[in-house]
Amino acid sequence: MRTLHRGAAVAAASATVLALTAPLASAAPPVPASPPPLVWGACPSPGAAAVQRCATVTVPLDHRDPTGPSIPLAVSRIAAARPELRHGVLLMIPGGPGNPGLDGPSSALKRLPQSVLDRYDIVGFDPRGVGRSSPVSCGLAHEDLTLVRMLPWPAADGSTAENEATARRVAEACVANGGPVLRSLSTANEARDIDRIRQALGEPRLSAWGVSYGTYAGAVFATMFPGRTDRIVLDSNDDPDPTRVERGWLAAYGRGVEDRFPDFAAWAADPANPDRVADTPEQVRSQFLALAARLDTAPLPWPGANPPRLDGNTLRQTLLDGMYADSRFPAVVRLMLAADGRRPLPAAATPPDEALQNALAVSVGTLCNDVSWPRSLDQYRRETAEERIKHPLTAGMPVNVMPCAFWPSDPAEPPVRVTPAGPSNVLMAQNLRDPATPYTGALKLRAALGGRARMVAVDSGGHDAYAANGNSCGDALVTRFLTTGRRPAGDVLCPAEPGKG
Repeated sequence: MRTLHRGAAVAAASATVLALTAPLASAAPPVPASPPPLVWGACPSPGAAAVQRCATVTVPLDHRDPTGPSIPLAVSRIAAARPELRHGVLLMIPGGPGNPGLDGPSSALKRLPQSVLDRYDIVGFDPRGVGRSSPVSCGLAHEDLTLVRMLPWPAADGSTAENEATARRVAEACVANGGPVLRSLSTANEARDIDRIRQALGEPRLSAWGVSYGTYAGAVFATMFPGRTDRIVLDSNDDPDPTRVERGWLAAYGRGVEDRFPDFAAWAADPANPDRVADTPEQVRSQFLALAARLDTAPLPWPGANPPRLDGNTLRQTLLDGMYADSRFPAVVRLMLAADGRRPLPAAATPPDEALQNALAVSVGTLCNDVSWPRSLDQYRRETAEERIKHPLTAGMPVNVMPCAFWPSDPAEPPVRVTPAGPSNVLMAQNLRDPATPYTGALKLRAALGGRARMVAVDSGGHDAYAANGNSCGDALVTRFLTTGRRPAGDVLCPAEPGKG
């Protein structure tokens, strides 16, 4: 998930935030006392596997003041299946920012090869502010808890006026309601939290598997604490440009969806597809754009959805979501067919407000605390108009105004610059046609890591590569690295496999 987003009254909120967002820890904070050993018990989630156990790690709210206020982080573990083969801990670093990760080990049981499960304690955690780790909320109205507002889709005529109003409203609510935990959110602090988890686990070094935003958090951890890393897998990789960071990731959607759309178009025009929508891939593209334009001016009622209508931006958001995996393609086609009057609208499925409140708050806090965003609304308007022409499938959304334009304080510390300094122990996995973290951005992270990394690129489409939307060649290379520590001598391109997007 790639999301977003100043206080009740702007002047009051600004005074509050400026008073409470003093600079946080530098890259070399005072060394706190080691956290006590973990006490493992039952996990609170009903969806957790029986073998998954949970515990709590206490971390400083402000790593600059390790003896000051602290917050709890929820962590989980599934012990190595074969203790005699155990290599260490494999920490799963979730995406987002804002995604939970406490039940990641339970998911890993179904996804990772047994040879990896045999050798590692698989450890997950909810990052600070997320889920069961001191969760934060901006207290937004139900109407603002929808992806077509969380992501800044312009109006049908290209106007950004409503986006500007939403961004200001969300920023004000987050500053007013987010509290000190939201103000502490940053990728550098997540890296410091990860090192505290390592200490609590009693591990001198940590292996990690970071996915999506987790690749940036993992790269920052490996940069700040290079001597405490073992085998690092970065999967579906973010551009680490320290002048843009998350702003650049949002902009990357324009390129990423264009890279990925041909896979969808070929599937949607396949004569063997019972949900075929057109005769050729070119017709799929023109039909999608025409349907979105029609829904811009004549939306369809959609009871139960938020908002309760199918409009052009809802269709575009569904397309963006659908590009993440081939298994999501049918959801896009169903809406296209419904918009064209050839099928009834499917039942609306919306996540619970509480989950969206939390994910949005963490996303906004991290995005706005990590890096400075432009304040000029004219700049956003100009760039959005240009982007609508350049990448019509995403209609200007990737460069439109975000709540960070109204954030009342600059970041407490500059983004961490990822460098090649440290052990050569990183393996990157990357699909060539990733809609959310495009290959072009992955190449930037590869260059930043230099000799520390190798990259396995996979001629495949979708987000998440290893044991997900990649292929057997890429999976085998990542598995070999995790189980033996051996990487390819150089970067590798795995060829496409039949039946894979």
